[in-house]
Amino acid sequence: MQNSAPWSMSATAQAEAVRSGDISAVELVESHLERIAEVNPQVNAVTQLLAERAREAAALTDRRRAAGDVLGPLAGVPFTVKESTPVEGAATTFGAERFRDLVAPADAPPVARLRAAGAIPIGHSNVPTLILAGMHTRSELFGDTANPWDRARTPGGSSGGDGVAVATGMAAIGLGNDSGGSVRIPAQFCGVAGLKPTSGRFPADHRVLGPDDPGPASQMLVTDGPLARTVGDLRLAYEALAGTDPRDPRAVPVPAYGEPLPPGRVKVAVVADPGGHGVHPSIRAAVETAAGALRDAGYDVREVRDVPRLDEALEAYGRITVTEFAPTWPVVRGLLGEGGDRYIAMAMERTPPATAAELVKLMGTWLNIRRSWAEFLDAYPLLLGPVFTEPPVEPGLESRDRAGRDRVASAMRLCTVTSFVGVPAVAVPTGLADGLPSGVQIVGRAFREDLCLGAAQALEDRLGVLTPVDPRRRHADHVEGKRGSGK
Repeated sequence: MQNSAPWSMSATAQAEAVRSGDISAVELVESHLERIAEVNPQVNAVTQLLAERAREAAALTDRRRAAGDVLGPLAGVPFTVKESTPVEGAATTFGAERFRDLVAPADAPPVARLRAAGAIPIGHSNVPTLILAGMHTRSELFGDTANPWDRARTPGGSSGGDGVAVATGMAAIGLGNDSGGSVRIPAQFCGVAGLKPTSGRFPADHRVLGPDDPGPASQMLVTDGPLARTVGDLRLAYEALAGTDPRDPRAVPVPAYGEPLPPGRVKVAVVADPGGHGVHPSIRAAVETAAGALRDAGYDVREVRDVPRLDEALEAYGRITVTEFAPTWPVVRGLLGEGGDRYIAMAMERTPPATAAELVKLMGTWLNIRRSWAEFLDAYPLLLGPVFTEPPVEPGLESRDRAGRDRVASAMRLCTVTSFVGVPAVAVPTGLADGLPSGVQIVGRAFREDLCLGAAQALEDRLGVLTPVDPRRRHADHVEGKRGSGK
């Protein structure tokens, strides 16, 4: 441990220390608030600080412990919440000026579940405007969030604020959401772990204004998911978030841990270049490193030709989402701020909305592709592949021009298809490449997050943990390196 301050401890260790009385919850929250004051000016990840409310929640935790109450598995652990997810009494701004004063009347289900486990929301975290302005975390209301490893690289998105907050020690856990990589990409780019659960594993409520729910694509594709510095912490968050809630009829009462697999080594399919569209050498090396670590851990690791029906799935994903989004686009476009519409506008220009008959056929295609993936994962319970097939790219590349957008869309293709088929995946670091975090994702059968987490733990045990990272030190080293090289 580079730093003995409470904020630098794992979430697991923080909760154990609070339950045992080694530190108070108030001390733990204050340590994080001090850390936020020190580093957030460098990275701009935490947007709305909930300091007084966090202190009050911590004081209540300490009183409960003094009274002999049994505290939860995340007792006193501070967490950040994406600007698109409601926290009672705070504005759910989506990073947009239009929603600056949209105060939430209640916690979203995942926030409520983390609270019930004893965790304490310490602040909202930055997003791309309306979570639609691109992969890079830049909002109309709060500006750019910087990658703590290199300010010239994006931290990813749309849960980039949470990725940076966790990586820098401003929070032990971040609560993001993912519909095609929005948890996993910030995890890779910031050097932390992230979980995209099976569709229906965690209860959620993604309504924005009023009682109306979004259409089927938004219902099926968007899943809330945690980020953490260690896989063990990710597991704690997973256990707290899994379950049902009457506010979400989609959430199913499946046990958090499935039946053991038949005796023998667990098969892991390896695909370093999904679809054969190209992969950066450092990412291929990360996949190879992870494959070797899993072999060392006793897994039956096998390279396979490809994942099922990748290009067909990507086309269907794009057509279904554009069709659902098209009727509201004229209004939404006006809310995205200057330049914030470029990312979606390029997709709308390229992909025409489907007719009613075409949409019905596409929904059948969607189910058919999910069936193909279920059959694939029946043969191989786990799949190892890239999160993003390049190292972290420059901020805003996806909104710069069509070539940049296509490059980013291609690089995140395995994230997109696994969201489309609704299966779980865990992103986990594998080390540094040219001074930047690198990582992989482990994809599993539906509702077998436990298998993904187990394999991710095996990787972490052999490859280590990269964070917390100090963005001030990283920036100083970067500047000094430039001076030394004469640049």
